[in-house]
Order: sequence, then C-alpha cells, then structure tokens
Amino acid sequence: MSVQFVNRHIGPNAEEAEKMLQTIGASDLNELIEKTIAENIRINNRLNLSEPLSEYEYSQHISELASKNKVFKTYIGLGYYNSIIPAVIQRNIFENPGWYTAYTPYQAEIAQGRLEALLNYQTMVTDLTGMELANASLLDESTAAAEAMHMFFAMRSKEQVKAGANQFFVSKDCFPQTIDVLKTRSAPIGVELIIGDHRNFTFTDQIFGVLLQYPAMDGEIHDYRPFVANAKANNIFVSVAADILSLTLLSPPGEWGADAVVGSTQRFGSPLGFGGPHAAYFATKEEFKRFIPGRIIGVSVDMQGNRALRMALQTREQHIKRDKATSNICTAQALLAIMAGMYACYHGADGLKRIGTRVSKLSLVLAGKAEELGYKVLNANFFDTITLSAEGLSSNEQLRKEAEQRKVNFRYNADGTFSISIDETTSYDDVIRIADILAVASGKTTNTTSELFDNEITLRLNGLNRTSAYLSHPVFNTYHSETEMMRYIKKLENRDLSLTHSMIALGSCTMKLNAASELMPLSKPEFAHIHPFVPADQVEGYLEMLRKLEDDLCEVTGFAAVSLQPNSGAQGEYTGLMVIRAYHQHRGDHHRNIALIPSSAHGTNPASAVMAGMEVVVVKCDEEGNVDIADLRAKAEQYKDRLASLMVTYPSTHGVFEEGIREITGIIHENGGLVYMDGANMNAQVGLTNPATIGADVCHLNLHKTFAIPHGGGGPGMGPIGVTSALAPFLPGHSLFKTGGTQGIHAVSATPFGSALILLVSYAYIRMLGTEGVTDSTRIAILNANYLKALLEKHYPILYKGKHGTVAHEMILDCREFKRTAGVEVADIAKRLMDYGFHAPTVSFPVPGTIM
Repeated sequence: MSVQFVNRHIGPNAEEAEKMLQTIGASDLNELIEKTIAENIRINNRLNLSEPLSEYEYSQHISELASKNKVFKTYIGLGYYNSIIPAVIQRNIFENPGWYTAYTPYQAEIAQGRLEALLNYQTMVTDLTGMELANASLLDESTAAAEAMHMFFAMRSKEQVKAGANQFFVSKDCFPQTIDVLKTRSAPIGVELIIGDHRNFTFTDQIFGVLLQYPAMDGEIHDYRPFVANAKANNIFVSVAADILSLTLLSPPGEWGADAVVGSTQRFGSPLGFGGPHAAYFATKEEFKRFIPGRIIGVSVDMQGNRALRMALQTREQHIKRDKATSNICTAQALLAIMAGMYACYHGADGLKRIGTRVSKLSLVLAGKAEELGYKVLNANFFDTITLSAEGLSSNEQLRKEAEQRKVNFRYNADGTFSISIDETTSYDDVIRIADILAVASGKTTNTTSELFDNEITLRLNGLNRTSAYLSHPVFNTYHSETEMMRYIKKLENRDLSLTHSMIALGSCTMKLNAASELMPLSKPEFAHIHPFVPADQVEGYLEMLRKLEDDLCEVTGFAAVSLQPNSGAQGEYTGLMVIRAYHQHRGDHHRNIALIPSSAHGTNPASAVMAGMEVVVVKCDEEGNVDIADLRAKAEQYKDRLASLMVTYPSTHGVFEEGIREITGIIHENGGLVYMDGANMNAQVGLTNPATIGADVCHLNLHKTFAIPHGGGGPGMGPIGVTSALAPFLPGHSLFKTGGTQGIHAVSATPFGSALILLVSYAYIRMLGTEGVTDSTRIAILNANYLKALLEKHYPILYKGKHGTVAHEMILDCREFKRTAGVEVADIAKRLMDYGFHAPTVSFPVPGTIM
C-alpha cells in the first residue's frame, strides 16, 4: 500500500517524538496524555471511523462521489449564478497555498499583500454601491442583511427607543432565504418583522428600518426613490440588498438615499459550490463606522512615513466590546473577497459593464422569444431575471419535466409562475435552447433568427440607468493582461507570511496542514458548479458526503446530531444558543434567559449570547485561570429559575484541561440550564475526550481549526454544531431545502449547508486520517505544546499549568516582567519574531502582556 496520509500530515516522526518526550520527561505519549487529561473525562473506546484512505485512494473515492452529482445548466438565480473564474485568479489565488493558508491579518507587517487586496475589494464595493464605507466582507447576503437590521436597531434615536420602535419592514420581494434568516435574527432581540409590499406600505413611528431587494426576487427593477424619500422623511433607516453586477448598469442605492447596501460578490469569480463560500459585501455611510460589523482595512503610515495598511477600528470588534457589541462576527470571507476584488481589477469598469450589458441583453432576447411563444413576461423592467406565466401549461411540472430531461433548471414559484436568471456563462445558443424547451412545453416551435447584439435593443432598466463613474482608481485600470495580473498577484503574495513560509504557532487558533489532496476536489465542476437550491436528486454525491461528515462529527463529539449550516465559528456559537433557546421555549421556560460566561471567554461568547436574547452574567476565574467553581455555583443557584446556559471553552482559553469540568457542567444541569461548549480548542480533544463526555449539550466546531479548512487570510471558516438527542429536533431548517430538526429554528445561513464546498476539506481530513490518524493529531498537538513549554519555561514563566504541570495544545508565556525590568513590551517580542520570519503567536489574550 502507498504511504498513508497520516505520515504526510503529522510533523514529528517517531524518532523525533521520542526525543521530545525525553525533553518533557515523559516515558511515552500515553503517560503525557494521562498527566494532561483527567481520567474521569478520557474516553476509553476507539473512535468508530472508516479505515483511512491513502491520497490516491481518496482521489478515486471523491471522483466517484462527484460523478453522483448532476451538473445542469441552472437558471435559478436567487442571488447565486454561474460565473467565469479567470484562470489566472483560480490558479494563483484559489488554488495557491500562499493565499489560502495565511491567517487573519492582525499582524499588519506580514500581511501587506492581503490587506491591499482587501482594500481593493472595499474600494470596488463602495464604488459600485455609491456608498462611503465598506467592510472587508461578511459571510453571505442573508446574514449581511441581518447585520444591517442589527446595526439600525442599535442606532435608533432616543425618541425611537422611547417610543418603543421595534419594527423592521422587509419587502416581500426579498429573497426567501434572507427573510428566513431575518426571522431567526430578529426574534431574540425583540425586533418585529413586517413583511409586505413596498408599493402600498404606510410608515408608522414603530418602524426603525427597512430592507429592499434591487432588482427584486422576480427580477423587476422597482424605482424605490419615492419610497426611500418617504422613509427618510420619517427618520427610518434604509437597507438595500443589491445585485453587484446589476450596479454596473443601474443607479446605485447610495445615490438615492440608502443607509446600507448589502449583497453577495459570488458572481464576481467565485464558484457556486452548492452555496459557498462566497464573500458578502456590506457598505454604509461614514456616520455608521463605529457600528459597522466585520473588519475594515484602512490606510495608515509606518514609522518612516510610508503608506502602510492595517485593520482599522479594531476597538469596536466583539472581543473588545463583548456583550456591548452589535455583532459577533469574527471570521469573514477574506479569500473570496480577494478573488472578487481581483476579478474587478482584471476586468476593470469597461469589462464589468460589458459583462452586465451582455447578460441584460440576453435576458431581453429571451423575454422576446418567450412572448413569441405565448408566454407572458410579468416584468416590466429587468436586469437578468424574468418571471413568466403560461396559460397553455397545465402546470409547472410539465415544463420542469421537459427542462430536466435536457439538464436545465429553472425556478418554479409557488404561484404557478416560473423564473429564469441569466448569468455570465450564458450564451446565445443557451438562450435558443431555453426557448426550445419553452416551445416544446407549450406545443409550439421557436424562431431562432434574432440577432443577439441588435443595435436597436434598449435595456429595460426603468429609467434607472447609471450615469456615475466607478472603478476609476489605477488598480482597476492597470492589470488587464494575464502577465500583468499574474505579476500583481505574485507581488502581493510575496508581501505576506503563510504556511508556505513557516509555522503559525497561534494560541486559540489552530493552524493545520491544508493538504493539496484535501483541496483539489474543490475545483471539480461536479462540486464547484452546483447551485444551492437544485433538486436533491441532482446532488446525491454532495448529500452522501455531507451525511458521512455529520456521522463522523457525531462520533468525534459524542453527540446525537449535527447541523452543518453555520458558516463561521461565531455563527456556530449563535446557532447553539438559539437551539438552547428553542429547547427552553418548547418546554414553556420562556423566562430562562441567563447565560453564565467565564471572564476568560473569547469576546464572541458574550456577543453571541446577547444576540440570542440572553442576559450575560460573568463568572469569576481563580488565580490558576480556572472557572471559580464556588462563584459558578453561587450564581447558578442565584439564577436557577432563569438559567438558560453556561458558555465554556474546553480545554480552557488559558491552555489547561480543567479538572473540575464535570462538576461545572453538573452544577448547570442541576439548576435547569444547558451547557454550550465553545469548540475552538477541539484540537486537544479529538479521540481522547469529547464534549458529550464532559457534560456539554451543544458544541460548535471550528472546521478551519481542528478539521483543516484553510484560514484563507481571514476566512472562509465553518462552525457546525453538534447536539444531544434532546436538542436535535431544534437544529436549523431552511425554507428552500429540507434539512434540520422536526421543530427546527429558522435558517441561520443563506444556504442549507453553509459553505458546502469547503466541507469537502474536513471530509477528506477524516477519511484519510481515520481513527488513529485523527487521534494521533491530537496527541501530537499536546506533545508539541508541552515540548515548547519544556524548552521555554526556563526563560519565561508559564502562566497556567494543569494539575501535573502539563498544558493542553496551547500555553501562555508571561512576558510582563520584561516590560518592568527592560522596557520590552509583548508587542516588541512579537515584532522581533516577525523579523526572523515567524508569524508571532497570539498576544495579550486572554491576559494582557502575555503570548499564547
């Protein structure tokens, strides 16, 4: 048999591991694990995972799975469209570890390339939307719309707060998945959704904000200007979910009064991937800069006065504001934002306008042919989507059958109409094939003589033709040849540090090998070119992979069920808490709203709790960094009638397996609460212990940490949750694809399985490592950390240790004495490490003046 993947994945070989154990003073790995993990939480049984596949065997296996997916020509739309990924971007960014293995650009000195690429993205977004400020991406369009609602709710005037203004108007023409997510996100914070028709809606003093879709779900281009003027006259905030390509031709919302514009940049060169990952955009006015969710890249100067880029406004991030934060966003979609920005650089304003014009002209040609065949086009004005009805059709099933026989997907609406969305990949021949399907379905023949680019064709944009310029910056007008673009991408890549250069020894954020064999299938058309809302029988390969991944994650966590929908760790936190909330409400315990959170927790924990409608009560930690069990018990008993949950990270954020964890979880259960475990440190648990064993009821998993999804310079990430059988019925569903529990909460992401494409990476990780491989990954992580501890503890105090003097997979070096005796700050140490080509560890978290 060929060399096993585990030998490629794990760094130290057997001889090296033996030397490390000698340095530590342990006879073997088992002794080290026994000293590190308390006996009462160690699992004695081997994980029941599939036998490991070699890389070659896996490539055959995944090709077989891919063949079970059907790649149809899909015209479903709803914010997802096939796009052409320029080969120079696919090869040099999407498939390039110099870009996809970099960490979040917190350390600007070794991230100038990525920061410039993200600044390009922000500039592209502000130009196209007509807004003043944009962030460096969010997770998807639907959650971006929810972030706008949250921001507006936090920004209400004193008069609105006093009047109890808590209603958010949502146009019925918004995408159904966005309405689904808004239902989830509005309820716990006390926002009432009003879903209706903007054309006959009357504002009241209870409305604080609105959301409009531009163009609308059915493709219609509404002139929202009178509606927006009315909203502004009533001091109501306006958000618009806008198609990014349409803004190359349409008057941007920023020019007619929008306060926030959100959407997806997927059609700017990102694969469909059955739903993601794709970079959502969020643009707003300067006055909202202290409330905007996500990261912002800003231009600064270095010590020599040279232009330098950095992450700006970091003080408003959730790890600073904690329970006062307006968002819990931690991971964005940096890699996909970079691709979208490069797509704009490659095409420039003229190129993007040509693409948009061609798409719109093809839609007009299709509309004309449909009308020739007796179909009624229900749109007066449209960009790329037309909605049709036909009296001659007995039902949409007649059309669906004919289309699917020809491997074509349309969108079939509940009211008997159907919609067709044209995209960048659509050709004139495709339009003729669509017309032929319409003809056969209605018993007619089609005329194929029309000319595509007839000079007489006038776009039907409802008088909202764009007149303002965009993408005038030199970066969008320089790199239009492949040679120029290739050199530009490489120049930026060379300014960054990634796993191609050195280890990234971050505490709190595991960096793993992102193996090429795990990532290669992401470029397969059978996975990359699948729309998220196709019929289930077209994605049998995807669904088989997803079911197996769910089963494996259940085995690893000890839980009964898993939801793969949350597409970031912070979103997994939120989803877990919302499932706990649904459980309590189902039992009639609506009053249970207290979340106990240790003072050492990551800032997303309290931010997520508040977003889930809970009240945060902080639990003290003792001098050893552990949860103060006496304080926990006192507060659990004090709030026993209102206790909803405890949020706990295990091993703890300070790098120790707390001996009292079973007592901690028992106290919560005794007082009617449930335990949410933050899975950020699952890398120290897999195969040795698990959340169910320590007494957790729900846990999110950072697949971009423990299960090898690349960090992508700040995203993509995935944060699925595992739950006990009692919580399984409440796992999130989706309005457009059956998934979730029998009494599931509404969707938390735009698509049913989040960023489904990158789930292939974690699936591959588990399939190629198998039971022993994933367990050995955990053992070696603990070995590595304790080896570093043994080498460094002579020079740096180790702030926290376990009962037997060991640490988990991370540790905290106390550097505060250097500041007192030598004036050397922890940041100085971090920057000196960078000088020598290392990515500095996490600094000043969770304790100021330390390195993790």
